[in-house]
Amino acid sequence: MSILDKFPKERIELPEAYQKIYNQHYLSNREGKYKTTSLSQKLEAWMHKKVAADLNETSTHLNTLEIGAGTLNQLKYEPAGMHYDIVEPFNELFDGSTLLERIAQVYSDISEIPLDKKYDRITSIATFEHIMDLPYVVAMAARHLEKGGQMRVAIPNEGTILWKLGTMVTGAEFKKKYGLDYQVLMRYEHVNTAADIEGVLDYFFHRTKCSVFGLSKGMAFYRFYACTEPKMDRVNAYLFKR
Repeated sequence: MSILDKFPKERIELPEAYQKIYNQHYLSNREGKYKTTSLSQKLEAWMHKKVAADLNETSTHLNTLEIGAGTLNQLKYEPAGMHYDIVEPFNELFDGSTLLERIAQVYSDISEIPLDKKYDRITSIATFEHIMDLPYVVAMAARHLEKGGQMRVAIPNEGTILWKLGTMVTGAEFKKKYGLDYQVLMRYEHVNTAADIEGVLDYFFHRTKCSVFGLSKGMAFYRFYACTEPKMDRVNAYLFKR
């Protein structure tokens, strides 16, 4: 069975009690307003730093596209002055941000980007686990890479025991605040495991170099992938069939 046969995923229906607090919780979580999410953000700094590790103060000539830019927090790790586009469907996450002036173009979906537009870097931090039709997004990203460009992706190590244990800490605070089971929310949000994501990246790229925040892929909190040399025959064949 091909990894593509798993997609597109279907998201479970979120119970009404969770729907009522979802937006409030999501924004508070991304802004680090809870004790555990504030700690999580400190740990997540590893992902942001890994994605930006290819840059220095002279990298402003590199065109970058970030998929799932959220609150624009990755910009704190990237040099000012580079051409920086984002894909983010939820404007509420960055509306009013002082960092918005550094964004050249905002797209709500990757399909909106002109087909002839190319990027030296395409990045994503803690987003691919949420995307139901991940092969489409990865294939489109590969199409938009300049020759010699990189896709740099950081993800939580969803689907492993260490990640599950980590969410139990956050879950205790969530339970105390809302009286609800945090794992229900995780099953709703995280439709892809780390293994699913790696499988899609391997399918569309010749080179996917992985590093982890932990001991191994099975015992880590986060993973980072530097993806190069797209398999354009697969990319084009997949997109042609859609």
